[in-house]
Amino acid sequence: MLQNFVQTPAIQTLLDRASGKDVEGGNDRLKVILRDLLEAAMTIIVRHDVSESEFWQAAKYLADGAGEIGLIVPGVGLEHFMDLYLDAKDAEAGLTGGTPRTIEGPLYVAGAPLVDGTRDVNLTSDEDDTTSLFMNGSVTGPDGEPVKDAILHVWHANSQGWYSHFDPTGEQTPFNNRRRIKLGADGRYAFRSKMPNGYSVPPAGATDLLMQALGRHGNRPAHVHFFVEAPGYRTLTTQINFGDDPFAADDFAFGTREGLLPVPNRQGDSAHIAFDFVLQRADSQDAQGFSARARAAA
Repeated sequence: MLQNFVQTPAIQTLLDRASGKDVEGGNDRLKVILRDLLEAAMTIIVRHDVSESEFWQAAKYLADGAGEIGLIVPGVGLEHFMDLYLDAKDAEAGLTGGTPRTIEGPLYVAGAPLVDGTRDVNLTSDEDDTTSLFMNGSVTGPDGEPVKDAILHVWHANSQGWYSHFDPTGEQTPFNNRRRIKLGADGRYAFRSKMPNGYSVPPAGATDLLMQALGRHGNRPAHVHFFVEAPGYRTLTTQINFGDDPFAADDFAFGTREGLLPVPNRQGDSAHIAFDFVLQRADSQDAQGFSARARAAA
């Protein structure tokens, strides 16, 4: 009886009024998107006979979990979905090749020191006795040409799985394990740091509660994040997950992608990773920039 309730004149009028569709002014694109979003939510409520208590429990969860939205969004697959959607749009436009994009995650911090990539680059001030990480490779274009004036943004966790600026222990120096590396004309890069560890979402936090309710875990494998930007090329957002990490094939944030799973060459107290980035040429000025995502700054 109620299956078509959302399509009744009263509810359709409500949707028009709530989204501002029936008045002048405002953002027309926002009106259309919000109307569809509200209609989809109402349809779900009817389809699953969501109770009043369940509705308000969900609203409270979203309010309480706002501080972890950067973990919840990848945890439910939406950030990975955006990557897949952008890949599909690229394929439809005939744009293929290059290093795969994958999720940015919530822990980038703008303003990391810009360093000369033709010299020794050390990301870390950690003095622990954990394994040292050495990583090197090249940045080239679609025809194999070295990319000039590239800047490689790199950030990763420490050996305890904490990121600087987000570390509750307060033990890390500012911008520890974070740099922007200005590459030379040959497009080569190299840096050293300490091996990062994977991490889990905050225990008993909003993301953890959701993962438990879904019968899932909240663990990420050890990984290193990158932005790669250069004039004339599309800015790349990507990361590598360490292929020998037990969570590499079961990343709660769905960040693992084919082509982004190097296995570190571990030798004694050091590990080496060789990884090359291939950029696509930009077809617009916007493609050379970053998304409008809100990011931390220091």
